[in-house]
Amino acid sequence: MNLKDFFSPIDIASITPKHGFYTSHMAANMQIYVSDFPDLEETDIAIIAIAEDRQSVDNQGCALGSTYIREKFYTLSQGDFTMRLADLGTIIQGATVRDTYVALYTIVDELIRKNIVPIIIGGSQDLTYAQYLGYQQLDKKVNLLVIDSHLDIDDVEDDAEATSISYLNKIITHEKGNLFNFCNLGYQTYFVDQKILSILEKLYFDAYRLGEITDDITKAEPLIRDADMISFDISSIRSSEANGHANASPNGFYGDQACRLTRYAGMSDKLSSIGFYEYNPAYDNQKQTAFLIAQMIWYFIEGYYNRKNDLPQDLKREFTKYRTTIKNTDHELVFFKSRKTDRWWMQIPYPSNKSKNERFHLVPCTYADYQLAVNSEMPDRWWKTYQKLI
Repeated sequence: MNLKDFFSPIDIASITPKHGFYTSHMAANMQIYVSDFPDLEETDIAIIAIAEDRQSVDNQGCALGSTYIREKFYTLSQGDFTMRLADLGTIIQGATVRDTYVALYTIVDELIRKNIVPIIIGGSQDLTYAQYLGYQQLDKKVNLLVIDSHLDIDDVEDDAEATSISYLNKIITHEKGNLFNFCNLGYQTYFVDQKILSILEKLYFDAYRLGEITDDITKAEPLIRDADMISFDISSIRSSEANGHANASPNGFYGDQACRLTRYAGMSDKLSSIGFYEYNPAYDNQKQTAFLIAQMIWYFIEGYYNRKNDLPQDLKREFTKYRTTIKNTDHELVFFKSRKTDRWWMQIPYPSNKSKNERFHLVPCTYADYQLAVNSEMPDRWWKTYQKLI
């Protein structure tokens, strides 16, 4: 397979500043597909732009966003890390939306197999479905985390095409059924049908209100650490910080909080792809949203190069083990704390005949979860994970 066939090269001249790029700029320290396709053997992270918004609902124009994001990102200074970053160009829009989906999920699949993390920029959020399909041939369960003010589960026919407000229907009901967990960060209750929240609760999925996360942004870290893939809807950021969306809202995450979330994502040893969707340059005052997204990507890359490689593997040597019991139950709760990073995991028992789920044996958590267990309270995520495994 030649991935080059899926991409069109970048018109670098149109986004090069008058003074050119400085040697410290990101553009001067990465591979960019202008004439020669990047060498994937020398790549850890690959930026993928996609010009597709035919299934966008009320935000047409977001297909054009990647050029503006690149313009801002290329002029950021490289941080205190040595990077192997490539911009592979823009995915050529297919004759149909399904053709574009095929291109995206084929690319995501191939890059993940090469241990390259794709960063997807541009386009509408229904592309999350194609990002998810990129995991179908990997024979693994998938944890999807979406950062969004809405829950995009629309009341549509089962055979309807995915849209930017219904793509989660396709993912949750996908016939192969390799979605283990779905988690939403930052939903705003006045945008959400309460029946949808009830459905998620019955499926033992997670949804966290905006205020619950913004009151203490560190609560998001273990949730992000547990994700294989992330879809970030730019409209989840408040309009005063990012107005580049047709339906930008006055409430949402602040820009620095969004950057912190993406740094958490980059630092997660488990995360293997991230997409930034719904940015529409037609509404972007002075390109401030593009600038913020560029900084979010920068923080993701910085996080990636600060990964600690402390996935629970050698538990005896690298982790401290804690045990506690819950009164009036048969459950003993076991927690592990990394000696390297002080990050916490909790052990979830699972039936031996479900070995495919063995990697969910340990679930990221916080010290607060351990404190709950010590006080004989069952952590909510422990119980939800246990219910999915039995």
